Amino acid sequence: MRDFIRVIKALSDPNRVKMLKLLQRRVLCVCEIQEALGLAQSTASKHLKILEEAGLITFAKEGLWVNYRLADDPRNPYAASLLGNLRRWLEDDPEVAALVARLPQIRRENICGG
Repeated sequence: MRDFIRVIKALSDPNRVKMLKLLQRRVLCVCEIQEALGLAQSTASKHLKILEEAGLITFAKEGLWVNYRLADDPRNPYAASLLGNLRRWLEDDPEVAALVARLPQIRRENICGG
């Protein structure tokens, strides 16, 4: 039950749900996520840590970048099931649609340099 509760709690915050919707589109670094959502770096990092602990996202360090992506680890069936459903959910939500529309203009090279 603990894994289930962790996933549900992770999805209880609108910013974390928006992060997952953005990560459905592409791999993102924290600076791109904070730019998209208008969050402070520390706030974005805290949200990402909660999503990672719930098994919803993973990260990989690649050079100077830490890239976040949706988890594809089947060890947490609750996370896998909810991520699968979330791909269909909220696609017509105006706030999510606006974020997704802005995503092509949000590039780490323009935000963080490099």
